[in-house]
Amino acid sequence: MSLKIMMRELKEMKDGIGNISKRGGESKLWRSRTRSHVVPDQPQECAEQSPWSNLPPELLLDIIHRVEESETAWPARAAVVFCAAVCRSWREITKEIVKTPEQCGRLTFPISLKQPGPRESPIQCYIRRDRATSTYLLFYGLVPSEGEGDKLLLAARKVRRATCTDFVISLAADDFARASYTYVGKQRSNFLGTKFTVYDSQPPCDSMIPLTTHRRFHSKQVSPRLPACNYSIGSITYELNVLRTRGPRRMHCVLHSIPVSAIQEGGTAPTPLALPQFFDEQLSPLPSSKGKQPLMDTSSLSPAVTPLFSPGSGEPLTLKNKAPRWHEQLQCWCLNFKGRVTVASVKNFQLVAAVEPEHNVSPEDQEKVILQFGKIGKDIFTMDYQYPLSAFQAFAICLSSFDTKPACE
Repeated sequence: MSLKIMMRELKEMKDGIGNISKRGGESKLWRSRTRSHVVPDQPQECAEQSPWSNLPPELLLDIIHRVEESETAWPARAAVVFCAAVCRSWREITKEIVKTPEQCGRLTFPISLKQPGPRESPIQCYIRRDRATSTYLLFYGLVPSEGEGDKLLLAARKVRRATCTDFVISLAADDFARASYTYVGKQRSNFLGTKFTVYDSQPPCDSMIPLTTHRRFHSKQVSPRLPACNYSIGSITYELNVLRTRGPRRMHCVLHSIPVSAIQEGGTAPTPLALPQFFDEQLSPLPSSKGKQPLMDTSSLSPAVTPLFSPGSGEPLTLKNKAPRWHEQLQCWCLNFKGRVTVASVKNFQLVAAVEPEHNVSPEDQEKVILQFGKIGKDIFTMDYQYPLSAFQAFAICLSSFDTKPACE
């Protein structure tokens, strides 16, 4: 059987599974165009009884190796996704073969969105803003195209509060509940819109300790699949432009979850290997009183501002916006976006590492653009990121540009 015929049959089987789930009223993760294109963590159970699940391991390993090597770009890359969604045995072998984004430059599993990007060339994405629904959708690809729902990576919804603004980030564009398995984190601004804190639903490394406040919920108020904590992993600060002088915004990003040693020669960035475990595996109920429901300390759902680290976790990496040059003929500030930004906007920026001589970072790495963001049309923006940032971290940083107050411009 040729590889093309086999992949066509796999796709037909996947579509059939989706129809079965739809008739049964179960999850429509694969059928919905509002869901991320990356592989869901739970394979369809009905595929476990399929003849495909009984292939010899040696043959299965060879098949998935061939698919991984031949399908390197989207939409053809979807063949790898189909392999991982067949059944549990196919998924486990696919996870062994498929490398992290840092190693191969490709996104396949949900955890890929929280792993560092490639070192040599950026992963290119774009963001579409919907003003009517206050949602922001991150898509994988160079520019908007037909069928963009198949390339959805992350989605965010803007929620205004009395003293701050939240961007709730999810794997699905139609589910922003924190009790959902699609919830991956959030970003929160202060009242002035000058400082933003990024929260992750899971710790990026073992040294991070969640902070708690005094809020508690009854056990029935929390989904058993809700991540136990939110973790503060970074902050973005914009300088106030009191005199309203001309020029780009000035911003600094402190990434508490990434040590500055990650960009030094031979350094590595924290790379999570799995999404959070179930909520009930991480928390134990507190003693009940007066016959009431036992309480769980889920106070980290409303986290504090600054994370805690164990000794030796290292100095955090700081990013700053790359200084533009003044163009005399155009009479404006200019940056080289290499054709990825076409509309002048105060929101456009490029971030590079802010390091000191004692950090021993090469001049080339100091000038390397780690994240760039810019406008290409009405409510459409490009986002290109690379190591040591993940797609989730880059998206959270870019969201701050949509909520910055005029006092920073």
